[in-house]
Amino acid sequence: MDLGIAGRHAIVAASSTGLGFACARSLANEGVNVTINGRDVDRLRAAVEQLRATALGEISLVVGDITLDDTRAALLQACPEPDIVVTNNGGPPPGRFQDWDRDAWHNAIDSNMLAPLFLIRDALDGMVSRRFGRIVNITSAMVKSPLSPMGLSSAARTGLISVVKGLSRDVAPANVTINNILPERINTNRQLTMATLTAQLKGITVDEAYVEMAQSIAAKRLGLPEEVGDACAYLCSAQAGFISGQSLHLDGGSYHGLF
Repeated sequence: MDLGIAGRHAIVAASSTGLGFACARSLANEGVNVTINGRDVDRLRAAVEQLRATALGEISLVVGDITLDDTRAALLQACPEPDIVVTNNGGPPPGRFQDWDRDAWHNAIDSNMLAPLFLIRDALDGMVSRRFGRIVNITSAMVKSPLSPMGLSSAARTGLISVVKGLSRDVAPANVTINNILPERINTNRQLTMATLTAQLKGITVDEAYVEMAQSIAAKRLGLPEEVGDACAYLCSAQAGFISGQSLHLDGGSYHGLF
């Protein structure tokens, strides 16, 4: 299927590795001109080279922390008229509710709620005036199936989804959509961190921790980053103009609820 977005311009935040990189690659392979972002310049340059190997669009980069005003301004300078914005950032580490102080909560909200909202705010008026826009937020399955160790993540990301749900109704008449991807157990470095932590806590091997993770998923396997990337690309497509304000589970069928 031709997604109808070749030649469009996209910003993908926190995209040197993991799910952000997967989304950038899927978009670039559709002919979208993609600006990627990350804090580690060497890792970011390596990501650019990987993307250019298959990309049908142009690839550019902006080094910096997406939570900083200067980084977001640099992204808009590198891509002044984005048709597509994919928000993403590393999630807070798991922990205990009793251990999280004010700084922990502030950092989670800055990274996983406010930074995405500010990037959306800065791009939105242009999308509305050009009468095309696709915004996709990479969040977490924890927003609908919260677990206490992931409280920092679920709190901040649920706040983000709540704000954009209301906003999506305002901009829908201008052919601007806002959707969210809720991944669970996708095989990235984040899952390696979680597997290592599980192995340490339970006294098992990392391989055994991966098996345990897979068994927690209805499909009995971890998801692939490219499955997330391709879902993101579809939500950014011309054909997805009637899909907005939605949160798409990418979890191998694991979510227990109806909505």
